[in-house]
Amino acid sequence: MMAVTDSPTRFASRLNAQDLALMRSALRLVRETHIPHVSATSKLKRTIDILGASVGLLITGLVLLPIAIAIQLDNPGKIFYSQIRCGANGRPFRIWKFRSMVTDADSLKHLVKNEATGNIFKSKDDPRITRVGKFLRRTSLDELPQFWNVLRGEMSLVGTRPPTVDEVKQYEVHHWNRLNVKPGITGEWQANGRSTVKDFEAIVAMDLEYQQKWSVMYDLKLIFKTIVVVLNKHGAC
Repeated sequence: MMAVTDSPTRFASRLNAQDLALMRSALRLVRETHIPHVSATSKLKRTIDILGASVGLLITGLVLLPIAIAIQLDNPGKIFYSQIRCGANGRPFRIWKFRSMVTDADSLKHLVKNEATGNIFKSKDDPRITRVGKFLRRTSLDELPQFWNVLRGEMSLVGTRPPTVDEVKQYEVHHWNRLNVKPGITGEWQANGRSTVKDFEAIVAMDLEYQQKWSVMYDLKLIFKTIVVVLNKHGAC
């Protein structure tokens, strides 16, 4: 029987010692003063997030079984991959994805060369990615479970790329400004280059530009632009 372990709905009631340690570590990173970006409190943006997440989760439900079977046949193990990330103002949350790497990928990270510059990790030909994982990433299907994070209010449909705790620990003062908004499934980086942009400072500049340009209409523009980028498989890894 196929085991779908660590499902999103069970996380809230079950945290292990490592999870708690990571969360406490991330919470200590939160700045004492914080002025949230207007998008973080926009009721209209939140309404669009709820509607979009509901549709996204419906689609996720339709493709869950074939994706789960494909993952198990290719590399048996957990269907979902989860990791502690930092959201708005550094607040930690657990992000969910369909697993696209081997089961012990995190412990093998030190063996992979980082091709990005700054506080971000990227490798175009990461050997930890499975055959099915390559397809999931190329089509962005691996990110479908993140609609659960959007529905919970931890993420938005559009925002900044959610950083890991280790990345945020290395932030300089100006880097914190990118976390004035909620992390998003898509954003400036995903819509304008995706994995072809590997300079962290360039990503920070994109995130700050998004904050300056933000409006509900601009969010919708980025969503439709991302759909085109994904369909064209541009910048995917």
